[in-house]
Amino acid sequence: MTTFRRLGPLGAEIPVVDVDGTAFDLRSLTGDLDGAFLAAGGLDRARRAAAAGDLEELPGAEDLRVGAPVARPGAVLCIGQNYAAHAAESGSPTPTIPILFFKHPNTVVGPYDDVILPPGATELDWEVELGVVLGSRTSYLGSPDEALAHVAGYVVSHDVSERVWQLKESGGQWSKGKIGETFNPLGPVLVPADEVGDPQRLRLWSSVNGEPRQDSNTSDMVFSVAELVHHLSQYSVLDAGDLINTGTPEGVALSGRFPYLKAGDVVELGIEGLGVARQTVVARG
Repeated sequence: MTTFRRLGPLGAEIPVVDVDGTAFDLRSLTGDLDGAFLAAGGLDRARRAAAAGDLEELPGAEDLRVGAPVARPGAVLCIGQNYAAHAAESGSPTPTIPILFFKHPNTVVGPYDDVILPPGATELDWEVELGVVLGSRTSYLGSPDEALAHVAGYVVSHDVSERVWQLKESGGQWSKGKIGETFNPLGPVLVPADEVGDPQRLRLWSSVNGEPRQDSNTSDMVFSVAELVHHLSQYSVLDAGDLINTGTPEGVALSGRFPYLKAGDVVELGIEGLGVARQTVVARG
């Protein structure tokens, strides 16, 4: 399998392609794994270069911090209540049309970076989600059948939420509870769409301090990836590098079955074939 990562200090990450466990430096092809690289067919170019032996191995790659596998998404579009069981545990009916909200792109951090508990936050919640990364500019698609051709790849995404701010202080809009600092850990890897196959057959799960929380499958989505990309394209021009968070399954603290996150808690999240992320919750100094 071929995967893509960004390694190194925040703001100075090195783009790499991993082939059979070896990390190859992509700086001879691109400055970063960003929308411009994806739009120019960068994933395929990188795989061809690796296969041809044209890339240098990155020394000490496994000792470097792992950053978000996509740099500076122009937009982070999020779908609410896209699993029927999660809608039910939230006290809401199953949506008949996708619910859209946005996160600020600066919420995106690395998969092992700390999640900051903001001052005044009392109901911090976890949400494992399949992240969809766009590979080309997309608008007004004719049908869902056209949609997956515009997907570059998939990632593990953590839609961290502060429920009081989301549900009681947002005036009906959810974004206040979604846009906190570090509220969207991403990765560890970007897996090209053609190496994932059917995005509606992936197990996804989460745990807190080693105790199971969520355990579901993307087959349980109310709206599939193809349906979401098609639907969003009717309202917005989607750009290469944009991130779509496709919703979370049941098993979050909002259900009332589990306590909310506190400083010191460790959240693990994984998706079949896309890797496992791990974050520690820390109080903001």
